[in-house]
Amino acid sequence: MIVKLLKGVLLAGILLLSSCRQSSFHLERVEGQLITIDSVFDQAPDQRYVNVLKPYKTTVDSVMNRVIGICEVTLKADRPESTLSNLVADVMRDAATRVQEKPADMGLVNVGGIRNILTAGEITCGNVYEVLPFENILCVVSLKGSDLKQLFEEIAKSNGEGVSGVQLQITADGKLESATINNRPVDDEKIYTIATIDYLADGNDNMMALQKAQERKCIENGTIRDIFMDYVEQQTKAGKKITARMEGRITVKPK
Repeated sequence: MIVKLLKGVLLAGILLLSSCRQSSFHLERVEGQLITIDSVFDQAPDQRYVNVLKPYKTTVDSVMNRVIGICEVTLKADRPESTLSNLVADVMRDAATRVQEKPADMGLVNVGGIRNILTAGEITCGNVYEVLPFENILCVVSLKGSDLKQLFEEIAKSNGEGVSGVQLQITADGKLESATINNRPVDDEKIYTIATIDYLADGNDNMMALQKAQERKCIENGTIRDIFMDYVEQQTKAGKKITARMEGRITVKPK
């Protein structure tokens, strides 16, 4: 049902207007109330609309329910590090080969952009849409080492994001203690490449350092979701299950 897609709270505003001469109107008052949209509405569906939507629902279900792989263990996204954020960051880092000759030095995805878990068992197209619902595209940005250090500080301040290719130690109050990239200290003058999403490349989620990019290349004809779905299907063709593990990419320094 469509209402199942409308989870959360809908703000309904009722505007009461009084008419004046010459068909003009002015606002008299505004009233509002919160209406919860949940499964209660599905208990008495309007059959007319059910019939209208039925052929479309059948088509959508046939696409979304297609099994594209198997998840070996349940994968979740969390801070400071998690299996699912590690996996997505790895996929993005490797996908940088679509715009350059090799994987990026670092992969970066915001934990808030991963909106569901991958449960152990079959992975459907619908599952991937639930995990990565936004229309974000892949961007590879080039950062000077000194600016990369600022990015690490911003990641620490957020208490961790999904990363690949780096190891960060942070404090419980969001400060950066130490950082390496490709198992080496950051060279202030070297140019590093970061595979991320356009949303973060624009400086959102307080990732302001990415706005200092020396260069930015984006894949315009595919979303991160498409890239991740391709990854799952390729792994499946190779006879592999989808999995990830904790690797100490971001650790919190003991007090």
